[in-house]
Amino acid sequence: MAASTPSRNPAQPETADGFSGQQTEGRDDAPHPGADDGLTCWVVTEGAAGMENQGVGLAEALGITPVVKRIRLRSPWKQLTPFLRIGNRFAFSAEGDPVGPPWPDVLIAIGRQSNPAALAARRHSGGRTFTVRIQDPQISPRHFGLVVVPEHDRLRGPNVITTRGALHRVTRAVLDEAAARHAARLDHLPRPRVAVLVGGSNGVYHLSPTVMGDVADNLARLAQEHGAGLMVTPSRRTGADNEAILRARLTGLPAEVWDGTGENPYFAYLALADAVVVTCDSVSMVSEACFTGKPVYVIELEGGSPKFRAFLDALYRDGITRPFAGTLDHWTYEPFDDTTRVAAEVRRRLAAQRARRR
Repeated sequence: MAASTPSRNPAQPETADGFSGQQTEGRDDAPHPGADDGLTCWVVTEGAAGMENQGVGLAEALGITPVVKRIRLRSPWKQLTPFLRIGNRFAFSAEGDPVGPPWPDVLIAIGRQSNPAALAARRHSGGRTFTVRIQDPQISPRHFGLVVVPEHDRLRGPNVITTRGALHRVTRAVLDEAAARHAARLDHLPRPRVAVLVGGSNGVYHLSPTVMGDVADNLARLAQEHGAGLMVTPSRRTGADNEAILRARLTGLPAEVWDGTGENPYFAYLALADAVVVTCDSVSMVSEACFTGKPVYVIELEGGSPKFRAFLDALYRDGITRPFAGTLDHWTYEPFDDTTRVAAEVRRRLAAQRARRR
């Protein structure tokens, strides 16, 4: 299910209570067909796709097609969030999606600037809106119904649940559907088939042409020495020069490298692979790879951070992933299914909250 995004009107006026006025048309305040018990849900983000997918994935695991709110804050909340917690009803800029009544049943917040929306909804709905904060909110968890953090974070509390990796939208149904649509097209690739998920440079990692060349040589060796078929999907962060290196080294080998046009066959590659190779720069990509239960090899890039290091080392230590060195092996582990587990906890706590309000 795809998330619905409300239309944005920068000139939207404020209502008398100080909130950005809601549109009178659209689906922001309407129950969503097929939703769990008719629940409504907002996913509130700063617009980063990786974080947004975590919230949408959780909503979908609850059986809800959410409304995605991409917000912007005014000064001084923009600079002082999360520490400025007063006057949240005035925090929202008209440059972002409107935030105000009628409030949803569930609000999933991700990113530093999402805090005011969660706090405002909880307060001004009279506690009816159940708020979920993904990642450390940098304020006490008691301000939210549930806080979801990875195991390598130190935050703990009675309403804090930990995950091995990132929440995501990958499900068995999604993989099965993608496999059915792409199986015939990829049938020419020999087995073992290897899905290769290539990220790139970000705030903590750097994918250099030297590293890309080494990785491409190792991938070529999989095809030449192990008879593997390669299914490669670069990302926007891979960069044109690195992608050119990758394509040149794999020319003439049994490999498909997605060219960036049309639908990204990412899910199909995961579904049809016998093993997965993924760069270390995205907790989400690594987590999605580990959802499959297939052998996952991690490509280490230059750079890093203590949190990334703790996440990756825990996977190596527990025998879930291995560093990529141009060879293939087989091992088993319990697949990640954090999203389903967190959704069950949200349902349990939401039911308890509603029972207390009767």
